[in-house]
Amino acid sequence: MAKLQKSIDKRNALIKATIELVNNNGFHATPMSKIAKMANVSPATIYLYFENKQDLVNKTYIEVKAAYTKYAFATYNEEMTVEEGFEIIWKRIADFKLNECENAMFLAQCDNTPMIDEPSRLEGIKHLQPLLDLWERGKKEGIIKPISDYLLYAYSINPLSFLMMAQKRGAFQLDKTHIEEAYQSAWSSIKVGK
Repeated sequence: MAKLQKSIDKRNALIKATIELVNNNGFHATPMSKIAKMANVSPATIYLYFENKQDLVNKTYIEVKAAYTKYAFATYNEEMTVEEGFEIIWKRIADFKLNECENAMFLAQCDNTPMIDEPSRLEGIKHLQPLLDLWERGKKEGIIKPISDYLLYAYSINPLSFLMMAQKRGAFQLDKTHIEEAYQSAWSSIKVGK
């Protein structure tokens, strides 16, 4: 059992080092040797867990995306109204992005660069299925604008990454009022106007 835990710990250290180094240096300026050094393992150890750097980054992306969406949907229930469900999900996403900043920054980088391969990107999108299903229901009920899910995401969820980065730089401090204003702006951007 101790051997298994040691193996899990090494793999987790490699994931953590990858996130930190990619966030600080970018994908291309993060060699495997630096990842191994930061994780406190030999470079050869990486290849026990991952095929290559691309595999390491793809699997890190999928793991972080799974943790992100698990958190986002933890209190969501399909019986909720579209507006109530969106508010619950949006505020959980905001909470994750502001409190799990390193993981959220890593996801933002992955989502905005070609460093993740297409099969991994599609796997990551599957983790968002409850939100996509909610939007689909909202479109059918005439509550959500009948536009692409990419546009819905761009206008309602992506601005959180901008706010997260502004807060991380110390340029803007989000308080409860700002969160509520940001949520209302997000909801207004995707709901059918009345």
